[in-house]
Amino acid sequence: MSKENMSEPQNSSSSPSRKEERHSTPDILISESDERFFQSLYEFIDYEKQYLQCPAEGADELRYIIYRSAFNKVISRATAYKRLLMTIKAEYDDVIRALKRREDGMRAAQRALAAATSQPKSLTTCRRRAAQLRERVSVLRRETAELQEEIKRQKLSNEQRTWIPGLTVAQSEDPEALDGHLKHLEAQKVSLLDRKSHCVSLEVKAELDAKLQAAERHRDQMNAENSRLKVLYRRLRFVFDRLSSWAEQKQQVPLEELLGSTLENIRQTSVTDDNARSIDAELFEDEEPTGVDESKLLTDHLDRFIELFDSAQYEEAALLAAGSPRGILRNLDTMEMFKGVKGPPGSAPPLLLFFQALLITAAADDELSAPLSLQGVRCALQHDASQLVTHAVALNKLTFSEELGDVLTEHAQKKPREADLCLALATVVYEACRLDRKTALSMCRRGLIHSAAEFMNHSRDLTAEDCLWVLGRSPSLSLLQLLTEPRRGPVAILSVGVACVSLLADPQQQQLALQLLDSCVSRGREVFEQVILEDSSSSVDDWTDVASLCSELNRSDLSRLIMSILLDQSGTRILSPDLQGARLMEHVFL
Repeated sequence: MSKENMSEPQNSSSSPSRKEERHSTPDILISESDERFFQSLYEFIDYEKQYLQCPAEGADELRYIIYRSAFNKVISRATAYKRLLMTIKAEYDDVIRALKRREDGMRAAQRALAAATSQPKSLTTCRRRAAQLRERVSVLRRETAELQEEIKRQKLSNEQRTWIPGLTVAQSEDPEALDGHLKHLEAQKVSLLDRKSHCVSLEVKAELDAKLQAAERHRDQMNAENSRLKVLYRRLRFVFDRLSSWAEQKQQVPLEELLGSTLENIRQTSVTDDNARSIDAELFEDEEPTGVDESKLLTDHLDRFIELFDSAQYEEAALLAAGSPRGILRNLDTMEMFKGVKGPPGSAPPLLLFFQALLITAAADDELSAPLSLQGVRCALQHDASQLVTHAVALNKLTFSEELGDVLTEHAQKKPREADLCLALATVVYEACRLDRKTALSMCRRGLIHSAAEFMNHSRDLTAEDCLWVLGRSPSLSLLQLLTEPRRGPVAILSVGVACVSLLADPQQQQLALQLLDSCVSRGREVFEQVILEDSSSSVDDWTDVASLCSELNRSDLSRLIMSILLDQSGTRILSPDLQGARLMEHVFL
């Protein structure tokens, strides 16, 4: 075998084979920079062979030197596979040297054969020598063929080495093997993300450390307060014992003298730590029968909470925080901690668990603060836990506010299937906050038109502007008719003339005003005339504006009818039963 066959892919003269070999490596394994490197390497090889005038075929020492230089360039560029390439190059060098030795042997045999044939020897000796030489050449050729097969096997083995971690080159060309490897990597990714979700960020840890330090400072303050109270308790106990003894023995010593001597003894007696420790067991027996130091209890509670939170046991941590002594963890900061983490896949969100724990551990008449109520309701609605909100509102465990009602209303607009429930809850919240017009609007959006009208008619805080505000956000002819009918005595809460002027001026509400006028006209001219004349809250100018706006809207029939009623009135005729109704007739004759 020649050196060219082992070290050179093919000569550049055979362009198809050279292109096939150059592109045999899958494209997914060659970057743009590697492609440029190999292109320049091929150009270097072609240029050197042309410059050194290497023969196109056959063994040649110069060609071997060129390819060895190219191989060295590849090795110097490689990083992860440099050791492997150096091993392959060493094996190639060994094979080349072995082939060179065999070629040298073949040349020597040929020279010997030529020398033998040139010398005058016997024909038998020459034939025997020639046979030996032919046998030697045959052995060399057989060994060369075996070396070529070995090189092919080594090349195939090198190609089968791992390029993508976990896959061979052959497997990287198999779509099924790639799909299986991708699924394996995705499973590993999910597992890593799951482990990451159980971890706590450095910011949360720093925040917890700060809370722990604050708790330790608070513990030191409470220890000092405990020592002071112990001294006070001992002094009061001493006074109590002296007074009890004085009362039981019915001594004749005056009480003032007894108290004076007792106080003097207290001033002269110093309370040591031993004396303080001796009364620990009986200190504050009513409040703390076990004699446990409250500061130590708080510290243990905080340590246990941090331990559970760091180990991602959020449900246990939420219950522990909700039931913390003095409610030190029932605050917005703790809620932000639960908001900043995620639970294991398939479990309830930690923030929702904390809100649920707050509701469970709250006393019968104990309401959550307004910020806690607002954040908790938002979280519950976001995770489709509206029943939890219903439970909290029904048991009065939330602090009602306008913002809370607005959150429920916004959720009702986003989730039509839960609209009725959320609007009902918003109505309760608004009514408790005495926001009458938002209460009425929530009723209207639920379709409770008559209930809303009844509520608005009996409300003392609603004005005509409030009624128009409700109509602007929930237009309804039925509601407008109910509001313009006299309910609170002889006067309706909303004047027909004022309502029509305001609604006709709004392009979005013009049709509603026209429908109201058409409904009045449909009952007859006399009824419509009575509606205008008894409208004590509207002047002639208001109804003139109504007629003008109707004319602009191409409703000249309504405009002419209104003007006809205004102009046909007699100076002695006042149909309105109240004195204020005379305002209309006064303006007619001005």
